[in-house]
Amino acid sequence: MDLTQGTRKEKNDRSKKMMLWFGIVSLLMAFAGWTSAYIVSSKREDWLANIEMPSAFYMSTAVIVLSSITYILAKKAIQLNARKAGTNWLLVTLVLGICFIVLQFNGFSQLIAQGYYFTGPTSSIKMSYIFLIAAVHIVHVVAGIISLLVVLFNQIKGKYSSEEYLGVSLGATFWHFLDLLWVYLLIFMVFVD
Repeated sequence: MDLTQGTRKEKNDRSKKMMLWFGIVSLLMAFAGWTSAYIVSSKREDWLANIEMPSAFYMSTAVIVLSSITYILAKKAIQLNARKAGTNWLLVTLVLGICFIVLQFNGFSQLIAQGYYFTGPTSSIKMSYIFLIAAVHIVHVVAGIISLLVVLFNQIKGKYSSEEYLGVSLGATFWHFLDLLWVYLLIFMVFVD
């Protein structure tokens, strides 16, 4: 396929999709680096084994998976020109995204209540990695919420339709990536001891 062909709009749309994928690959590389460092560090003598993840992390996982489903429903509604339904599903996705972040901080509180800290004399390298990985993911979910707010604003302004919904598609792709990334990270932290 010749990427130089097509209308100005088609080329612009392709470039936006490509930039999103470059960003996603960059984030994957960063998280691959952190999880690789986690694996290498797990060979240390002072590595804590058999730490139980906080229940809030599991609840937040269910919430973020559900939020991906609501984003899919929003996109489908917009593609069918069901503006009100699309807006409502985007609002539900926003609420679920905020709930995810609240539950993540609840998970941090649960870890602290168990005596685990990010840093300091009572911390461990494993707990520092768990706090770091989860916190950096939260930062990216905040970025996802910002993009969702932009999509929601454009939806309310009537900028999307069955013919034009690229912004929704890009926002949904990033959101689904964040969802899958968290599922991977949680599974990783549970099973890599």
